[in-house]
Amino acid sequence: MITRRILIAGGPLAVGTLLAASVGAQPAEAAIHIDNFAFTPAELTIAAGTRVTWINRDDIPHNVVDRDNPRTRRSPVLDTNDSYAFTFESPGTFHYFCALHPHMQGTVIVR
Repeated sequence: MITRRILIAGGPLAVGTLLAASVGAQPAEAAIHIDNFAFTPAELTIAAGTRVTWINRDDIPHNVVDRDNPRTRRSPVLDTNDSYAFTFESPGTFHYFCALHPHMQGTVIVR
C-alpha cells in the first residue's frame, strides 16, 4: 500500500494534524480561519491536490488575494461566515493577503 502524508486543518481534527492517507483516497481538505484581522494558521503546509477553504469569522468583510497573481487568484469579498475555497494542484509557496486590510498576510506551502 502506498501512502502519502497530508496536513489537515480544521474540522474535528486539531489544526495542523498530520495523517497518512492511501493514494486514491478522498482529496485532502484544510481550513484557514479569518478572525480578529488575522489568518489562522498564518502558514499552512499541505500536499498537492488539497482544497483549502478560508472562512471569515470576523464581523467585518475580508478577502483572499494571491500576492503574485492578484488578478487571477482572488476571492470575492467575504462577509461574516462566508467562505472561499481553492485547490492547490502543484507544489510551491503561495503568499496571500487581504486587499481590504493589507497587513493581513498568510502563506500556503504545497509539497
